[in-house]
Amino acid sequence: MGTFLSSLGKGGPRPPPQMVGFFMGALYNQFVEKDITNFEAFHIAILDIFNTFNAALPGKHVDIPSQRKVEECFRQWKEANKDTKKKKVFVNFMTENVTVSKLDDSTVIIGVLTPPVAMAAKKAGENVPQLMLIKNIPDVIFVPAATVLALISVKLSGRILNKSIVPPERKI
Repeated sequence: MGTFLSSLGKGGPRPPPQMVGFFMGALYNQFVEKDITNFEAFHIAILDIFNTFNAALPGKHVDIPSQRKVEECFRQWKEANKDTKKKKVFVNFMTENVTVSKLDDSTVIIGVLTPPVAMAAKKAGENVPQLMLIKNIPDVIFVPAATVLALISVKLSGRILNKSIVPPERKI
């Protein structure tokens, strides 16, 4: 993944221009293979490229640009009359809009604090007569399950609570 991001100029040493040209050429070839006649087809092609990134890259993922940015790129791409100009518009769009998604602080804090809290809760629950069944669940299953559930609840509650504060360009 580091090679890919550094090829887009997002950190690390700059790769040779031939490598950047190879990556962008491959992306553009995948892009133009699709039948693009309107904005919907253009948007689907862009989403397909970002989906390919996220499926291929382990760990971190890239954020999808806002619909406003995709519309602006489509307008510029449609106005370009030569294939070389269209490729330049596409390459500029990709280099400007491929950003690695970042974890928020609440996700990191919950991910670090949940395992010890889950162990303490399990030990305390073993002494409660109504929760005697909790003794039968191994720690190896209980702690990761509690951590995953806590992370899911943080993500969902963050999306629900931040829905009204999301900047207009990020609303979907």
